[in-house]
Amino acid sequence: MTTRRSSLALKHIALLEGLSQSRFDQLAQRCQWQSVAAGAPLLLRSEEKSDVYFLVSGQLRVTTYSANGRQITFRDLNEGEHLGEIAAIDGRPRSADVLTLKPSVVASLDRLAFLELLRDEPVVAERVMQSPASLVRQLSERVIDLSTMGVQNRVHAELLRLAHEVGVDENRARLDPAPTHAELASRVSTNREQVTRELNALVRAGILAKDAKALVVLDVRRLAALLAEVRGFP
Repeated sequence: MTTRRSSLALKHIALLEGLSQSRFDQLAQRCQWQSVAAGAPLLLRSEEKSDVYFLVSGQLRVTTYSANGRQITFRDLNEGEHLGEIAAIDGRPRSADVLTLKPSVVASLDRLAFLELLRDEPVVAERVMQSPASLVRQLSERVIDLSTMGVQNRVHAELLRLAHEVGVDENRARLDPAPTHAELASRVSTNREQVTRELNALVRAGILAKDAKALVVLDVRRLAALLAEVRGFP
């Protein structure tokens, strides 16, 4: 479903912050705009598309599926973020699926227009270079965790990451709504039953509590200490 073009909406995209009004007006006209229902695919793995997508509103999940159908989740994107710059830069097919978690509005810029933007706006080009660098670091850390840690510690690592993502206040963090056990399992490469066991163990240890639809990390420092013992670094 198409939606109205808006230069004002693009001003909320972090990658584009600080551009001139004329540039925003130009980008708004060059972008393709669409509204996507929750639970719908936005991009498919191996798809021959090289557009860059700006998430104006909603939430997206970057994921893929193994040969036996197990879902593997890489990351979630929230309003103001972007995706697709790697395919736009190298011109190769998509490396993962992208699904909507909520009703979303996205604006997509074709590859040629995006490369033109990078040439014309050095500040955007610099941010684009920083984005894959950060992603490589995150994925490298994740590969190390998956290769060297057991399920228990992988669950600890993901809960700690989520806690810092939502914000820690007085050594506590509230995940509301709580991720489902299946979602956590897809993030740490295990099954739902093992996630359930590990979460229950953290509840018994007084590190985690359930509060209606939320999960509350009661002691973030203790959770971090458990993980540091295994990783060998904070």
